[in-house]
Amino acid sequence: MEIDRLGNWRRTHYSREITPEMDGEAVVVLGWVRDIRDLGGIRFVILQDREGTVQVTIHRDKAKRESIEKADALQRQYSLGVKGVIKKTEMTPRGIEVIPEEIKILGIAQHPLPLDITSRIPAEIDVRLDARVLDLCRDEGRAIFRVQHVVLEAMRMLLSKEGFVEVHTPRIIASATEGGAALFSVEYFDQEAFLAQSPQLYKEQLTLSLEKVFEIGPFFRAEESHTRRHVNEFISVDIEQAFATEVDVMNVLEELIQHVCEAINERCRRELEVLKHQIEVPEVPLERFTYREILEELEQEQIHVPWGEDLPTQACRKLGNLHSNFYFITEWPTESKTFYIKPRDDNPTSCEGFDLMWRWVEIASGGTRVHSKEFLIQRLREQGLNPESFKYHLKAFDYGMPPHAGWAIGLDRLMMVLTGRKNIREVVLFPRDRFRLTP
Repeated sequence: MEIDRLGNWRRTHYSREITPEMDGEAVVVLGWVRDIRDLGGIRFVILQDREGTVQVTIHRDKAKRESIEKADALQRQYSLGVKGVIKKTEMTPRGIEVIPEEIKILGIAQHPLPLDITSRIPAEIDVRLDARVLDLCRDEGRAIFRVQHVVLEAMRMLLSKEGFVEVHTPRIIASATEGGAALFSVEYFDQEAFLAQSPQLYKEQLTLSLEKVFEIGPFFRAEESHTRRHVNEFISVDIEQAFATEVDVMNVLEELIQHVCEAINERCRRELEVLKHQIEVPEVPLERFTYREILEELEQEQIHVPWGEDLPTQACRKLGNLHSNFYFITEWPTESKTFYIKPRDDNPTSCEGFDLMWRWVEIASGGTRVHSKEFLIQRLREQGLNPESFKYHLKAFDYGMPPHAGWAIGLDRLMMVLTGRKNIREVVLFPRDRFRLTP
C-alpha cells in the first residue's frame, strides 16, 4: 500500500477541542484508527489522538471515490489524516462527527496486532510489555503518563517555590553511594565503575554551596527481588537541605504530597475517570508513629516483629488495614538504617530516620544526616564499609559541612498509589527488572 505524504497538512484541532458549536467548520485531524464499524452504506472510523477520539463518518453515496477507497483500506492502528467538516449530530456520544473531504493514510500497522488497543480483550502483563508502545496507545496507558507529567510538574513547582535548586548528579560512579552489594558494574575505559544507586553523597555535598537541592532522575539497584513493587531501574525524587533536621524535611515532604494530590484532582479528572480511581487529598500534618509504637500496634494484632528488624510484608499489609492513607514511621533503630543517618542524641539506639508509608507500601525514606567527619567514619566501619572507598565524599566534610537532612521518593511506587495500579511495571514506560531488558 502506498503511504501518503503529510505535505502541507497541519492539525487544526485535537479531538477533544471539537465541539457541537463548531458545526460546519473545516478541520484537519490527525491520529490513529482505534476502531471501524461498517453498516454497508456508511463506514464509521473512530480516530484517536492523544486527547481522545472523534468519529469520522464516510457516506458511500456522498463521499469522493478516493476517500471511500482509502476508508475501505483502513485497519486498526493505521495512522491517518482527515480533512473535513464538523457536523453536529445526536448519533454520537459527544454530539459531533467529521465528514471527510480527503483522507491520507500516513502509516500502516501489521495485523494481527499483538493486543487489543480498545481493551475489550484483556492481555497479560508480559504480552503488554513485549508490545509496550502499542500498549501505551490504550486509554489507560496514556492516562497514567499524563498523570505522571502533572505529578512531576507539581513537584518541581513546589520545590522551586520552597527555594530548592534542581541539580543533576553523575550516574557513573567509582564506589557505592549507600554501601551494600546491590550495584551494577560497568566497564569505564581501563577501570571498573558502577551505576549509581542514588544521588545521596553528591546531594549532601551540594548543600555546602546551594544549601537546598533536588533531583529527579533514574537510578539503578542490582537487587534480585522480583515483586509487583520492584524494578531495577527506577525514578527517584530526592531533596537535601542544609541547616535542617528530619522534622524540617518531613514538613516539606508532606506538603509536597498534599500539593501533588491536589494538582491531580484539579487537572486530571478525565484521566482518573479512565483509570477508575479516586485520589483523597491528605490533611497535613500527616500522622506520625514511632517505630516502637508500630511494633506495639502490630503486637496487638498478634504479629511479632523483633526490635531492630525491618517490617516484613505480612506486618506491612496489616498496617495497611489499620492506616488508610499516608503516614510517617519515625525513630527507626539506628542499626536498621544506613551509615549516613544520624543517631538520636537522647537515645543513640534510635535514629533520626523516617519512612513515608501509604497504607502498606513504603513511598519515601529520609532523615537527618551525620555531618561530623569522624563520626561518619565510625559509622562506615560499624557497617563493615571501608572509609577509603568514600574518601572523596569524606573530603567534603573538611570544608564546613553544615547540618543537613533529606529524603528520597520512589516516583514509580508513588505513581502506583496515585493511579491505583497493582504492578509497578504499569507505571514505568519501559520497565527493567531481573528478567526484562527489552524492549
